[in-house]
Amino acid sequence: MWRRGATRLEALVASALKQRASVPHRCGGHCCSRASSSFLHSYAAPFSKTAPLSAQSGDGEKLLKKEKQVEAIMPIATGLEREELEFELEGKLRFDLNPPSGPFGTKEAPAIVESYFDKRIVGCPGGAGEEEHDVIWFWLEKDKSFECPVCSQFFQLKVIGPGGPPGGHHH
Repeated sequence: MWRRGATRLEALVASALKQRASVPHRCGGHCCSRASSSFLHSYAAPFSKTAPLSAQSGDGEKLLKKEKQVEAIMPIATGLEREELEFELEGKLRFDLNPPSGPFGTKEAPAIVESYFDKRIVGCPGGAGEEEHDVIWFWLEKDKSFECPVCSQFFQLKVIGPGGPPGGHHH
């Protein structure tokens, strides 16, 4: 966006200077032509072309190998965006949005659902094929197993993060 604006601004300045140079002046055009060309060159310098933020794939791979820091990739990243980039640099996913897959949970071997907190909303779609049912949503809590009322599948929560309540308020 800024490059387009800078290019348009350069074009406007150049056309304005050409129009001004075509109008006769008291000095005979000597001072205006020199001033306008030096002004244009000094004015265009701040708008020189720069590398795009998302560099080519080869450049990005070299950058990742050279420095494995978030500042090298995106210096203004903060909060969850920064945390997500740090996980990606380590080869991990901070937000795993794929549904969990695994064997059908039984009472002896429940289906393990990972969470960063002590409590999580989970949906049970049932088993595969004929055993599939409408998704049943429920709260799964730490140190408690849950049995789906439709398909009798068991679930258990495994806390992999700092724990605590999902809202982040520790009262």
